[in-house]
Amino acid sequence: MGWILTLLVGAFIGWIAGKVMDTGTQQGWVLNMLIGIIGSALGRWLFGDVLHIGAAWRAGHFSLAGIAFGVLGSAVLIAILKWLGVLR
Repeated sequence: MGWILTLLVGAFIGWIAGKVMDTGTQQGWVLNMLIGIIGSALGRWLFGDVLHIGAAWRAGHFSLAGIAFGVLGSAVLIAILKWLGVLR
């Protein structure tokens, strides 16, 4: 059951980040899921471990702080993918 929740929350976070970064039309649900999961891990590392923001360790969890930091990490990931030319 934990894997299903991880996939659903990852898809939700990736979808929100796609809307924020204006890439939602070219991403499918699988890419949204991957960007959401990887972006949440990136957000947790970047904002929690590097910048030492207290609530960032919840990135990817189903809470307001978890969704917010997951979306921030996913937006950073989308920006990197755009810079590399993987996404338009």
